[in-house]
Amino acid sequence: MSKLRFKAVAAASNRKPLEVVAPTRKTSEYYGEKVFNRNAMAKYLSKATFKALFDAIDKGSTVDRGLAEHVAAGMRMWALENGVTHYTHWFHPLTDGTAEKHDAFVEHDGQGGMIEEFSGKLLAQQEPDASSFPSGGLRNTFEARGYSAWDPSSPAFIMGDTLCIPTIFISYMGEALDYKTPLLKSLAAIGKATADVCHYFNKDVKSAIINLGWEQEYFLVDQDLYSARPDLALTGRTLMSHESAKNQQLEDHYFGSIPLRVLKFMEELEYESYALGIPVKTRHNEVAPNQFELAPIYEECNLAVDHNLLLMSIMDQVARKHSFRVLFHEKPFRGINGSGKHNNWSICTDTGINLLSPGKDKVENLRFITFVVNILAAVHKNNGLLKASISSATNAHRLGANEAPPAIISVFLGTQVSDILDKFEKSSVKDAIVVDNKKQISLGVGQIPEILLDNTDRNRTSPFAFTGNRFEFRAVGSSANCASGMTALNASVAEQLVVFKSEVDTLIKGGKSKEEALYEVLKKYIKESRPIRFNGNGYSDEWKAEANKRKLDCETSVPVIYDSYTSKQSVKTFHGILSEVELHARNEVKWETYVKKIQIESRVLGDLALNHIIPVAISYQSILLTNVAKLKEVSLDYKQLGAEQMRLIEKISTHVNSINAKVHEMVDARKAANNIESEREKAIAYHDNVAPYLDEIRYHVDKLELIVDNEMWPLAKYRELLFIR
Repeated sequence: MSKLRFKAVAAASNRKPLEVVAPTRKTSEYYGEKVFNRNAMAKYLSKATFKALFDAIDKGSTVDRGLAEHVAAGMRMWALENGVTHYTHWFHPLTDGTAEKHDAFVEHDGQGGMIEEFSGKLLAQQEPDASSFPSGGLRNTFEARGYSAWDPSSPAFIMGDTLCIPTIFISYMGEALDYKTPLLKSLAAIGKATADVCHYFNKDVKSAIINLGWEQEYFLVDQDLYSARPDLALTGRTLMSHESAKNQQLEDHYFGSIPLRVLKFMEELEYESYALGIPVKTRHNEVAPNQFELAPIYEECNLAVDHNLLLMSIMDQVARKHSFRVLFHEKPFRGINGSGKHNNWSICTDTGINLLSPGKDKVENLRFITFVVNILAAVHKNNGLLKASISSATNAHRLGANEAPPAIISVFLGTQVSDILDKFEKSSVKDAIVVDNKKQISLGVGQIPEILLDNTDRNRTSPFAFTGNRFEFRAVGSSANCASGMTALNASVAEQLVVFKSEVDTLIKGGKSKEEALYEVLKKYIKESRPIRFNGNGYSDEWKAEANKRKLDCETSVPVIYDSYTSKQSVKTFHGILSEVELHARNEVKWETYVKKIQIESRVLGDLALNHIIPVAISYQSILLTNVAKLKEVSLDYKQLGAEQMRLIEKISTHVNSINAKVHEMVDARKAANNIESEREKAIAYHDNVAPYLDEIRYHVDKLELIVDNEMWPLAKYRELLFIR
């Protein structure tokens, strides 16, 4: 294994940047050319079909089979002209990834030959095997039927020779088996609730659009070094390795010059993304060595979620071409920053107003305060649910350290917005609330322009921060499907807005003016939601104690955190989006996934410790023993001369014995947990009784890494994984 390590180091060190041929056209000229977007539809669909399809999309109505037939004909013609031979329904099962089954565009022609065929029925609906996907008990193995159904609001696209059609995925009885179905329902719910509240300020608003801008963080590791780390290949993270003497402490990687080999990867990734209509905008080095970030221009939420999952797939493919492996695990390396996927979330009206941007007059500022306060109230009521929506076995390693937000949901508003709410709470209906959109800072240096100051600062430790005209949900993990957190947030705000409108309307019916009713309810919400507001250091022990006093959800056990999905408040929040049966089923999936993740990690760690680390440690110990024996042969003073060798021999024995004992204890704990029938209790047992051994065994392995001869150590070390590019 040590030979593999040094071969990998040599190969990675000699790797040259791959030449990437840039498109000869401007980005705007080939952007979206692999997407059946409005431009393609206008060309391949009749005017009547085009209008009918977008009327259905805009109104959220069902696309009938007749319309589907016309769309399928145009889509097939476009796909065939672009060299496509297969099609697939592309959906998001409860695995945080995507799924697809490719079928050829062929049917019998009735004369012994084949014709290219693609009907409206095949576009609108297919029948994948539902029993082979996570269902939480909604489907048994012998109950295989499930349906994927076309989502016309997310355009079809071409990957290779395959037409990919975004779809939802449901069971035979109609229960959601995916992330997209509840996301679409949550978007419809918040869209209606937002429009209803907007009517207090503008009767022209007919609908609302939820926008999402995600920020995808990731690591790149050379493929040969990756192959020399079985733990990385099988679990996505390093289960052992001592920290590198140099990691991120010099803060020299963040926004530094992008390594040329990485830059070439980024260039090809951008070209592929633009062709697929993904509006990638920003690329840069992140804080940790070999960590990077990519971010797009914001888009409508459903499309943004699809684009993020598609991008992750493209990143993996392009990385392999450049002899990299991309790591989406939230914490692949201990002691340095992990990777998140900040979700920048905002609400806009169909009239073009961002409801989270301060206004220019009293009415607009009252509207701004109305939505900010209702979001605060929603997050306060559902802080446990929002934490559950982003919790996983992998994200648990990231939260609470190295610039990642803590595992307690709070809201950062910044000084100015906080002061505004405090003043509003004490104000009367006649008082005007003024919100400065931008202030200026003069630096006193002639050639430097004045800097515009946003109405909030940044707080790196806040899981949910207001950042000027949007909220940034920073707790989302880098490997996650954004739909999980977005569905919970949309549903929470939608339910809160419905409650708000009901309370305001009741006061108006009781004789109060609209303004008086709005002020009275908003003041109450500001007071009630004050516990969720926190502008300080989320890492401090004082905050943890304070959050507990405020009765925020401070649970840290991931399996227990999932209980929030089925609380009375969550069932109410998800009404019309996910039934109570579906919520319980999703928890079963989450518990089962948690168990499997920890189970795989413990098996991999046990195998590496017993079959790779201990044999190498004993081999090095044998060398030391031979050295001491030879000293004894040539000198009466061998005890003094061999004192250091004897000390190392004893330390190796101590660590080897501890590793061996703890691996066997871990196996016993795993067997005991596996005998538990309840998935929840099994997951808790894995969290409480199995997972702690991962750190305990790692401690001894990492100590051995500092002792054993570098030439003998079998696994690629952090200094190699993180600094060879």
